[in-house]
Amino acid sequence: MDMKLEVVVVPVSDVDRARDFYTRLGWRLDADLATDEKFRVVQVTPPGSPASVIFGSSVTDQAPGSAQGLHLIVSDINAAHDELKRLGAEPSEVFHDEGGVFHHAGTEARVPGPHPQRNSYGSFLSFSDPDGNGWVLQEITTRLPGRLDTEATTFSSVGDLADALRRAAAAEGGAAGTANDQDWPERYARFLAGEQAGTELPA
Repeated sequence: MDMKLEVVVVPVSDVDRARDFYTRLGWRLDADLATDEKFRVVQVTPPGSPASVIFGSSVTDQAPGSAQGLHLIVSDINAAHDELKRLGAEPSEVFHDEGGVFHHAGTEARVPGPHPQRNSYGSFLSFSDPDGNGWVLQEITTRLPGRLDTEATTFSSVGDLADALRRAAAAEGGAAGTANDQDWPERYARFLAGEQAGTELPA
């Protein structure tokens, strides 16, 4: 039986302020519902995310700002940093962890700059919402084996798909789609599916 993460609840003190902050970042506003003066629920979804974020009044007993270590995945950590800054957030500088595996809690063991080899999973940045709820962006370009359903291949946006197609073209040493190359869609599709699933890429 599939059990897919659907919603993360984030505790906030000012619902309107939180709504303005997250929608300004480009997160889709899915719902803003109130049954009375004491209960209100707002749902937003980060671009490309299958899971959503809920906050509001009387939706959690957690203290505002107590949600930490919430992770979002991006394909280009530097571009994500610039976009967050442009949209009014205050992202940290890009960093990697001195251990090279995951990152420590808080700011411990942070090393400035992306991972030296730009390894997938190895580069991060962080930012907080107005209440101090802490988000971490992690750069993932290639999944480790077994991390995704090998039967499903998805892309969060046209740009994400275009970048993947460019990687497939680079792996073959150039572009495809000429009159004498009728099989490139299948080859590229196998490459993209294998890259996402973390399986061996076609030669």
